Amino acid sequence: MPLIPEESIPYLENMIYLPMVLTILEKDRTIFEQGPFKLKRPYISMVEEAVKQVQKELKETHIYMKRHSMKVLRGEGDDMFTEYVFFHGGYEEHRRYLNVRLRNRVEELLSMYFAIVEKIR
Repeated sequence: MPLIPEESIPYLENMIYLPMVLTILEKDRTIFEQGPFKLKRPYISMVEEAVKQVQKELKETHIYMKRHSMKVLRGEGDDMFTEYVFFHGGYEEHRRYLNVRLRNRVEELLSMYFAIVEKIR
């Protein structure tokens, strides 16, 4: 039996992925603001709405993690892998993620958040 319950893993992984998504969205907003776009507002608005959605989910994740005494720390990394340390209920688990997997998952999440923004518009 795993030391960290399976239902907790998505929350722990949110603490890896969602901050990355926010970083990318913030950089993109800066590019749209400073770039040579004729009509910047639609792009900036789309990014800002996506940021709100990510922040909302990140807040929910923080609440869940606090309630369940969970924490994530970034461990060692190299060109291929990044290690994360998951803490839950006194247990510690080390997981290594392929950097390509991290990038691909962040890209999937960006697409998902932009789709959510499109639906609520």
